[in-house]
Amino acid sequence: MRLGVHLWRFDAVEPARLRAELAGTAAEAETAGVSWVSVMDHYFQMESAGFPASDPMLEAYTTLGFLAGRTEQAQLGALVTGVTYRQPGLLAKIATTLDVLSGGRATLGLGAAWYEREHLALGVPYPPLAERFERLEETLQICHQMWDPADDGPFEGKHYQLAETLCSPQPLSTPHPEVMVGGGGERKTLRLVAQYADACNLFATTPEGIAHKLDVLKRHCDDVGRDVSQIRVTMMHSGDELHAGDPAAFAESLRPYAALGVETVIVATPPTSGPEWVRSRVAPAVAMLQDI
Repeated sequence: MRLGVHLWRFDAVEPARLRAELAGTAAEAETAGVSWVSVMDHYFQMESAGFPASDPMLEAYTTLGFLAGRTEQAQLGALVTGVTYRQPGLLAKIATTLDVLSGGRATLGLGAAWYEREHLALGVPYPPLAERFERLEETLQICHQMWDPADDGPFEGKHYQLAETLCSPQPLSTPHPEVMVGGGGERKTLRLVAQYADACNLFATTPEGIAHKLDVLKRHCDDVGRDVSQIRVTMMHSGDELHAGDPAAFAESLRPYAALGVETVIVATPPTSGPEWVRSRVAPAVAMLQDI
């Protein structure tokens, strides 16, 4: 099992120090052998997590571009990009640029979006949930077409019409950047994972809960004629033992998930110094997880 870190709070230091804070966190992640570094893709901080919307929030792909220049090994991505945030052709171009400039380390994480306030605040359309899922599926189709050098378009969908799907340069990742669909919705989300994605991202509940989600995913894969083992399974975890300074207990708690096929566990940064947290808490756990 591999360990990733998720950067989601940017209030530990003043804005003038954020550049150094992120650079230091990235450097420590590289030294520790962290396999994944992600950021949130939101305009505002999440009120649902108990924080004011006015808390600092950096734009995701600008931040990922900065991190690409500060790392050499970790996979980079947004966890996850709401389908409503950017036009799909532009999003494919952004992900391609990240992939090229990171040396082939980009993951495009996608979801149906949910944070209504930030949409309304910045004038971004927020259609009903059913339409957002339709747009998510079309966006997945468009990205795959943009990354097919033999198909420059057009694309004619219900919600999106592209006269051309030219994407030059093409990504460095082969056959294309990893596509991750986030969430565990059993009827729609996991069906989209089975049909279009290279990776899924689930929330750690219990081993039994994850086993159920993976069984649903397998059934969707069977329906579309796909081998479920082709899909990388990642999981967000609270990391309580890790935050408490007990990496051995953290690793031990993950054994049942590893047995189910969870390949990467991702822990969000606490409201403290990012570099120090990675150095003192995350680094000792990396090797322990490799052994389970």
